[in-house]
Amino acid sequence: MGASHMSRRAFAALAGSAALLAAAPQAFAQQEFPVKGGKPIRIVVPFPAGGGTDAQARIVSQKLGELLGTTVIVDNRGGASTMLGASEVARSAPDGYTVLYAPSSTMAQNPHTLANVPYDPFKDFTPITLGGRGPLVLMVSGEVPASNVKELVAYMKANAGKVSYATFGAGTSSHIYGEMFLKKTGTEAVHVPYKGGSDAAKDLIGGRVQLFFDSAASAIITASGGKARIIAIASDSRIAAMPEVPTLAEQGVTGLDLPSWLGFYGPAKMPPAVVKTLHDGIAKVLAMPDVKEFYRKGGYEAGAMSPEDFAKLTRVTYDRWGTVIQQLGMAKQ
Repeated sequence: MGASHMSRRAFAALAGSAALLAAAPQAFAQQEFPVKGGKPIRIVVPFPAGGGTDAQARIVSQKLGELLGTTVIVDNRGGASTMLGASEVARSAPDGYTVLYAPSSTMAQNPHTLANVPYDPFKDFTPITLGGRGPLVLMVSGEVPASNVKELVAYMKANAGKVSYATFGAGTSSHIYGEMFLKKTGTEAVHVPYKGGSDAAKDLIGGRVQLFFDSAASAIITASGGKARIIAIASDSRIAAMPEVPTLAEQGVTGLDLPSWLGFYGPAKMPPAVVKTLHDGIAKVLAMPDVKEFYRKGGYEAGAMSPEDFAKLTRVTYDRWGTVIQQLGMAKQ
């Protein structure tokens, strides 16, 4: 037999190898997820531990782990206005084992307000599902003699140059709300950015900053100690968790009822079957009565949506915040 010829046995072996290679991508895509007893699913929270977002992620992780029969952990990666945690997920393998639970500011505000954002909100992530909707609320330190917006504005004008407001990072929703509030009330305050809401809340309680737009979930925890007060809801309506607190609009400050929510994302190019498993599991968790009640007590309405609808919500929120930020004339930080 010449060198240019191949034995039947060799040809069969080569053909078999080729068939295996051709089937490899399909076989990979159909691998079990999550692998029982395998590595844990990691939910990255872009804030330090202890805040409302962290608390929500932890109850979801516990229930999701039980539902999927695997370990689900929370990994706090606070800093850089949520960009640290978000970029960590964007760089991760799209295998479903790394998921981001982040506020709308991560995708819808940061790209408009921060320079050198290390991710693209639409190209670097796979939307999985909405987690919950909830407004930001305006808090004041217990040392500020104000129980409503009118009294706060009077205090700020009487103490010009002495008032500061906390945010959970430059360019985040709390920063934008703060700037909008100052513009609409004709007041001034020094911006003090933090790595996350829990650090900002500590300084609000300690009186080192005077006001703070925080998520309702975290604000309820902060106010429970009696050294900080919630005086207004940044929404078009009051919320069930604190029906006695009026909205900003009710107190004469309009236009701060922009969308605010939390949602789950994975890295780009996740296999559809993996996205479906995560979406269906998280949706079942969010529909559980005890989870819905946990969110409600924190000022949020728990509820999932399809990955396609969540992608649309991300785009709509991004566009609306972009318009507001442009109108404010905020320079990128």
